[in-house]
Amino acid sequence: MRKILLLITAALLSVNAAAVFAGDAAAGKSKSATCAACHGPNGISPNDMWPNLAGQKAGYLVAQMKAFRDGQRANPMMAPMAAPLSDDDIANLAAYYSSLGQ
Repeated sequence: MRKILLLITAALLSVNAAAVFAGDAAAGKSKSATCAACHGPNGISPNDMWPNLAGQKAGYLVAQMKAFRDGQRANPMMAPMAAPLSDDDIANLAAYYSSLGQ
């Protein structure tokens, strides 16, 4: 019985995590023009200074963008880029970049 409860709990947590990070990839693509200057038009950075975004997990991208936006992660280039992003913008960008393969 305990194993069944653990499996059910794990399944519910994974469904909830997917819902939290669910975004609209098409909306993210239209919002990504600003990101393309550093991270490349398809999320593949032309410069080693900036990471590739294509193929990253949505949850990771959400966490990083929110950390830049909320000042938990300091970077003089990313902070002003992330500052105006809403939670929906971030979810959409994460959905878009996570949908791209490397």
